[in-house]
Amino acid sequence: MNRPDYNSPSALKKLLDENGMAMQKKFGQNFMVNPAARKRIIDELSPSEGEVVWEIGPGLGCMTEDILKRGSNLTVFEIDRGFIGMLREFFSDYAKKNTFRIVEGDVLKTWKKQLQESERPVKLSGNLPYNIAATFIADTITGGLVFDRCVFTVQKEVAQRMAAAPGTENYSSFSVLCQWGYDVRCGIELAPGNFWPRPNVASQSVIMTKKAVPYECKDPKMFTKLVHALFASRRKTIANNIKAVLPKGMDSEPLFAAAGVKGSDRAENLSAQDFIRLSDTVASAIIDSRSAE
Repeated sequence: MNRPDYNSPSALKKLLDENGMAMQKKFGQNFMVNPAARKRIIDELSPSEGEVVWEIGPGLGCMTEDILKRGSNLTVFEIDRGFIGMLREFFSDYAKKNTFRIVEGDVLKTWKKQLQESERPVKLSGNLPYNIAATFIADTITGGLVFDRCVFTVQKEVAQRMAAAPGTENYSSFSVLCQWGYDVRCGIELAPGNFWPRPNVASQSVIMTKKAVPYECKDPKMFTKLVHALFASRRKTIANNIKAVLPKGMDSEPLFAAAGVKGSDRAENLSAQDFIRLSDTVASAIIDSRSAE
């Protein structure tokens, strides 16, 4: 089976109709039909010859094709069985050369096994729904996988949240988790007309580059737990919100003083480094309290 004209909504629709398939909203499926936009995003990713790249949600392969043409060793994660069958046919030549492979199922459940069984990836691309992006980024960093570069296409408001600075309206727990392992910036804006079917919102690319000096924390699970807890009620101070992660009876004020933050602060005013210092302090205090029992 020949690859379709990725620039033509009518050609894509015809292919799906002929194979008894339809787009599934639950998977957030949209095809990028603007070749100039695809090129700009692939240029931002900058895959190179022999480089190990992962792609999440390839769909029918409009981005996949461009990555493979640049000589990268590509693994794609796809949950839609119909798309999986087509991808196998479209890129069979690359599969025979062992430069293309498909991992079937939910990427949140499959990426760890794939990491154990294959060469470590250095770059990541994907068109991700918000809920998957947030969980995947946190899980990979916690699991010790930080890519040299990630380029995601997400809803514009999500992109701005990922790159938001402390003290701004869009700054959230997701911002902190993204900025834990990466320097984050927004890329090109993409109006609905760049996609088929047309989404109801504008999209934007996000470029995440591995920090030259990574932020390290003693207990990554405590860090993610603390971040979520402190943002749980944005109007409340961190002195109120931190109670959810502390053992009963533990005084938070010495922890804030040791971490260099104030209990009267709110989560949106703390940087990723502030959260790490506080997380390390909390983790150590909990260990000490258990040892004293």
